Amino acid sequence: MKPIAVIDFETTGLSPAGGDRATEIAIVMLEGTRVVARFQSLMNAGVRIPAFIESYTGISNEMIRAAPPAAQVMADAAKFVAGARLVAHNASFDRRFWSAELARLGDPAQGDPPFACTMLLSRRLYPQAGSYRLGSLAAFHAIPSAGRAHRAMADAEVAAALFSRIRDDIQREYEVEEVSHELLVKVQKAPRKDLPKAIQDYLGGLRKN
Repeated sequence: MKPIAVIDFETTGLSPAGGDRATEIAIVMLEGTRVVARFQSLMNAGVRIPAFIESYTGISNEMIRAAPPAAQVMADAAKFVAGARLVAHNASFDRRFWSAELARLGDPAQGDPPFACTMLLSRRLYPQAGSYRLGSLAAFHAIPSAGRAHRAMADAEVAAALFSRIRDDIQREYEVEEVSHELLVKVQKAPRKDLPKAIQDYLGGLRKN
């Protein structure tokens, strides 16, 4: 099984298409359910952080001025995850920033891998959870906090623990020997009522191959 890189960004806003940029990235590398490496850095993209974002994340403009350039950090992050499968909570958000920041390095193809999403997977697996925010799911599963919420490493640590729980639950409930990244990407796209069929169809395709 290939390693899993659980990624979390802090940013100046919601949309790189609207000019927002990443201010911090953290990556937790998993082999199975074991954390084997971590990467974290603030980054200076030359964009001012709005006051409400400073308050939300605790990342100030003064902190960013002293941080390494965004291009350097993203090049290092891309090397760190080389060969790993990518995961994030609310992955559509993190994937947009991953793609946009790496595209600035001149290799757009490198920045568009499939992400497994712990939020989408939780919606399908845990209908009783009520809320699918990372903090709410952590409380639902009794996953301990790893630090201040809305800082990249603390959120990446919690998302990694949630991801491991998701894989364990699928393995146990659906009797899947190996819960691959490809299976999870398929599962997160399936309607909740079709989850057992999506898993069986995937496994059936593997047996045919």
